[in-house]
Amino acid sequence: MGNPLCPVTGEPAVRLVQWVKAGFLRSLWKHIFKVDVRRDFDSVERFGLWQSSTGLYFFDPMIEGSHEFYQSFYGRLQKSWFRNLPTDLTRDEFLIAARYVEPGARVLDVGCGFANFRNAVPHAAYVGLDPHFAEGSPIAGVYNQTLRQHLANHRGFYDVACSFQVLEHLASPLEMFADMVRVVRPGGVAIVGVPHHPSAMTRIPNFLLNAPPHHLTWWTEKALTAMATRCGANLVAIERAAWSRQDVLLYWMERCSPIRCGDIHYRNAWHWHAAAVIGYAAARLAYAMYPMPAAKDEGIGLVMVARRNA
Repeated sequence: MGNPLCPVTGEPAVRLVQWVKAGFLRSLWKHIFKVDVRRDFDSVERFGLWQSSTGLYFFDPMIEGSHEFYQSFYGRLQKSWFRNLPTDLTRDEFLIAARYVEPGARVLDVGCGFANFRNAVPHAAYVGLDPHFAEGSPIAGVYNQTLRQHLANHRGFYDVACSFQVLEHLASPLEMFADMVRVVRPGGVAIVGVPHHPSAMTRIPNFLLNAPPHHLTWWTEKALTAMATRCGANLVAIERAAWSRQDVLLYWMERCSPIRCGDIHYRNAWHWHAAAVIGYAAARLAYAMYPMPAAKDEGIGLVMVARRNA
């Protein structure tokens, strides 16, 4: 069998980065987050982490997390990782995107989570979609729909369609971005925020948030540019999003870990597990003393703005 196809370009991957046993990931999810992913992984025995010609890293097979996985996993994060954070914090990627939202613009936020982007665009007419978290939401204008369902009656309706930290969760990111382009009017903009490589997140040993069934892709500027081109959109800008309070614990985890990943990111070895524990414990102390880093690095992710052809 040949190399798997890049989910953006459709071309074969240029190299295998490493193999990761599914059983190893299942064990990590169970012991670290108390989440059972056996049903998500089904009969998968191992994942390949591959690199495309655009620099994009992607896992194969691309197994998306189920609704049950996200409900369980993010419920635990809210009680642990985010328990002391205000619920209305504004991420840097939101501020970048907000610069492209004119007063009175119709804005669609795909995979909106708890609709925090709304705080950055009070001057806009905001609509949020999320099939995992919108059910029973008390927030007006947030719907339990997928983008494909919403597109059926809203093609070309919005001025801005945005999506933050969503594409990396999908087996078909190109398909979703194409729908984002379709849902905006001619001349409208589509904005995506994604985690990238290289970054602090990809240097943390055995970092589960960057593994299936959670993250399936690690992005580059070249991959984002290729996606915009393939979807018939004109690239406007790609910017790096700085660390925000929700994410900065990851910054400290990478800096406090005695192991920083190069081409190997997952390894079932005692010293790798120890490095992850040490990094997390030391990061909690560093975060308590220095909530925001003074040093500059690659940031938490990339934000791409592309305009639909008029």
